[in-house]
Order: sequence, then structure tokens, then C-alpha cells
Amino acid sequence: MRVVFDTTLLVAAARSIRGASYALLARLPDPAFQTVISVAVFTEYRAVLLRPENLRHRTAHEAEGFLDFLISTSQLQEVYFRWRPALPDPDDDLILELAVAARCRYIVTHNLRDFQGADQWGIATVTPGDFLKLIQKTT
Repeated sequence: MRVVFDTTLLVAAARSIRGASYALLARLPDPAFQTVISVAVFTEYRAVLLRPENLRHRTAHEAEGFLDFLISTSQLQEVYFRWRPALPDPDDDLILELAVAARCRYIVTHNLRDFQGADQWGIATVTPGDFLKLIQKTT
């Protein structure tokens, strides 16, 4: 099953190794799911993870290393159509457009309300904790 990780998941994992976000990233690569990424989404991931407030527990070099790892375990997807504005935040539109283009089943996010309406494209939004429970049931 294909999934897109919202940037909120990466930020949460960068800030704490105790939560479901970190646990999901620690499972990569995982045969239970395939993460997908686009150039635009990668650019957002990088910009957010390299902000000073997200580098309290790691260096920029370590963050770049993590992003390299994430790319190596993700499927690159080109996005040919834009559905903007579909959501209130244009950065969230990037995630939704990727999920639609890659025919993902899930967007994994800490902000479910930001993705209200994703279901009209057949995409469910779930929290990292709920997604972790879901894949643990199927494996």
C-alpha cells in the first residue's frame, strides 16, 4: 500500500524518539507500506527539517542524511496535475496532489483536519499512531 507522510510526521519524529512518528520512520523500508515522494514534497521536507527550531537534537548534516535515507526508501512520483486550491494551506495541497498522483491509500499526518476532503479522492487521512496500529494488524 502506498502512503504519503505529511511534514508534521517528520517534524514530530525529529523532536522525539518516543512517538509513533519516529517508530514509523524506524521501520523503513517496510514491506507493509511504500512511501512516495515528489520533488516538491521533498523540497518542503528539507526546508522544514532544516529550520533552527527543528535542529535542536541533531545537526543539519544529520538531517540531510535522514532525507537521503528517506529518498532511498521512497518511490519518486511525478505530479502532472494540480488540484489547487483544494485545501486551506498550499503546502498541504502538495501532499494531497502527491497522494492523488501516486494513488495512495493514506496520508499520514498529525493534522487530520487540514486534509478534510481528501476522501473525495479515495484517500484516508490517519494519525501516525493509527497507521502504526493498522500496519501492525496486517503483518
